Amino acid sequence: MTRQLELSATPKLLASAVGVAITAFSNTSFAQQAGSASQDASVVDLSSTTVVGEQTDAGSYQTKESASSKYTAPLRDTPKSVTVIPTQVIKDTGALSLTDALRTVPGITFGAGEGGNPQGDRPFIRGFSAESDTFVDGLRDVASQTREVFNLESIEVSKGPGSAYTGAGSTGGSLNLISKTPKLHDFVDGGFTYGSDQTRRTTLDVNHVLTDSAAFRLNLMKHDANVAGRDGVDVSRWGVAPSISFGLGTPTRATFSYYHLETDDTPDYGIPLTNVNRSEANPSRPAHVDKDNWYGSSRDYRESTTDSGTFRIEHDLNDSLTLSNSFRMVRTTLDYVATNPDDSKGNVVNGYVYRSPKSRNSVSEGWVNQTDLKALFNTGSVEHTLVTGLEFSYEDVHSRPYTFTSSATGSNCLANAALFTSGDCTSLSNPSYHDGWDGTIAEGTSYTDTDIKTSAAYVFDTLKLNEQWSVNLGLRYDDYQVKSSGFGNNGIRGAASSNFSNENNSHFWNYQAGVVYKPRPNGSIYVAWSTSSNPSGETAGEGLSDISAANNGLDPERNRNYEIGTKWDFFNEALSLNAAIFRTDKTNARVASADASVSQVLDGEQRVQGVELGFSGKLTPHWKVFGGYTYLDSEIRSSTTASDVGNQMPQTPENNATLWTTYDLTQDFTFGGGATYVDQQFGNTANSVYIPSYVRYDAMAAYRINKHFDLQLNVQNLTDKRYYDQVFSTHMAHVAPGRTVLLSTNFHF
Repeated sequence: MTRQLELSATPKLLASAVGVAITAFSNTSFAQQAGSASQDASVVDLSSTTVVGEQTDAGSYQTKESASSKYTAPLRDTPKSVTVIPTQVIKDTGALSLTDALRTVPGITFGAGEGGNPQGDRPFIRGFSAESDTFVDGLRDVASQTREVFNLESIEVSKGPGSAYTGAGSTGGSLNLISKTPKLHDFVDGGFTYGSDQTRRTTLDVNHVLTDSAAFRLNLMKHDANVAGRDGVDVSRWGVAPSISFGLGTPTRATFSYYHLETDDTPDYGIPLTNVNRSEANPSRPAHVDKDNWYGSSRDYRESTTDSGTFRIEHDLNDSLTLSNSFRMVRTTLDYVATNPDDSKGNVVNGYVYRSPKSRNSVSEGWVNQTDLKALFNTGSVEHTLVTGLEFSYEDVHSRPYTFTSSATGSNCLANAALFTSGDCTSLSNPSYHDGWDGTIAEGTSYTDTDIKTSAAYVFDTLKLNEQWSVNLGLRYDDYQVKSSGFGNNGIRGAASSNFSNENNSHFWNYQAGVVYKPRPNGSIYVAWSTSSNPSGETAGEGLSDISAANNGLDPERNRNYEIGTKWDFFNEALSLNAAIFRTDKTNARVASADASVSQVLDGEQRVQGVELGFSGKLTPHWKVFGGYTYLDSEIRSSTTASDVGNQMPQTPENNATLWTTYDLTQDFTFGGGATYVDQQFGNTANSVYIPSYVRYDAMAAYRINKHFDLQLNVQNLTDKRYYDQVFSTHMAHVAPGRTVLLSTNFHF
């Protein structure tokens, strides 16, 4: 049955989206009285865009301005859903990774990749993969990574198609990670976290003023832990991030920064799927076993490094004209051997698991340069805030898997006892992760080299017509060239290995347009339209959208978004609320071809529409809140696989709600907690694989000993809920960590 939800036929959803605006407009006296009740300037922003970024003041949950120059108006007047996760939310929730921090934002789920990165950053935003849509300080961050938070000021989550801002990708949205930079005052912040499952984490943040316009900052991190509730799984990483700025507070400002992160983890592919009676009527789900079970072996490891250097310079030509340039070079490595449990070999139904090896040894190198000119000027009575720029980038990825040779042959555990002796098979109910593996690992003969070159030009302008009306416009042109060559099956399962070469040159325009009406100074109502493009090979050889023989001749996928929203600040702008109703359409999705001579065609159609609510800031001077709710109605509207039509899209739960709140009982004692609800998710377009819904609770308490020392206790997954947060289309579901207790001792000078 088709699950289409027509916006014109849903007055209740429209009422939900604009109800906040109507209430605020008709109760102006309430807003004014509430504003006088508190002189605190903290603001909570409730908009369709989730932004995690710079706070209004230290300790605030609110962000008013994006760190990106491409947003040419304050967030309240930006016709787009943006949510900013500020430093204080990251700190209060005890987030230890980017994935931890993103759980506070509704509308984001996480995908698992068979040969990719099941523990890493593969977010889905509003139902669409954003694995290649992560940016650091406005510059695209390449390669498959597990990102840290020790050097982050905030995280900006922009929702809806946004290629006008980002270039290729950004169908459901994008992430912009804002780095810590030098300040013109001395300080030292650090801490040691001791927790359950042998968690040990040390961080240090030192800022030193060199002259009246120059400063140096250094961030350090070391982290080691077992994963709560997972047998044999551990993580280890360390990082260093120095930066130095000159000309702070002057017309010419320059910053040099370097970032290094090194990880050594145990890869965890989770629990195998049952693959019994797999159909939409009776879908497969994770096997009914102890969720502590880990099916890997002694051969498994995952090591990665990230090195990036950035130089940014800004010069104010005058009070209304600023020229800036940012340049970054990046090199990353990813080397792993991981166990994929069962690999659809039919063992699970008999109570066994085949340890199918997956591997990768890849190096990614590249650079990006972005030049911007910001201008403030008037044309008659219209005020303009205009940003225009050029972007050039290059990325080269070399990837090669390993070859595995075992002493036993085959993959049927039931019929071959030698597979247990060799370590290739184990028990489904009682796996032994101490098992050795007596085979050999060698460098594989297959490899892939992928090169991507991008040249782009863009312009953004906010036209302020008067105090109530403004128009926001954006335009970008991309020249996108991707080449891939190597030796292997060229992305076609079962094909014989041979030399191959693929190339795709794409040229595409993307747009952003919105009209904003401000009935009162503390609120806005907007309508917006935006587009995005997904060219073949946008994941640069490191994801599920690589260029291959299947797609090298295809045009980019096209996406468009329609959105109506409202954003309001209450309680003297201490609390921000937002609401939006939206529809995103992909009209030429890549799908398998019915013609055996062609692998993929642009005959698919997908739609995600729904409602989003958000809040951030303070209800009272002592009570902070952050969170929201997203309803996603997803539908596969057209496909060459007829049985998929009408189904939900993978990794797209209908309902997702998040809440985090803290209360200051006294000046020195704070307690808080949060809850996250995620509806059931399907793992494939056939809707024949799923993971169930879950609710997770978290809690915290903090005590300030004096101005130099404080203690913080976090209990993540308070009730030890054992749930799945990622599911792959055929093989496995990833188990989220169990209850984790963290006690942090922090110092400030």
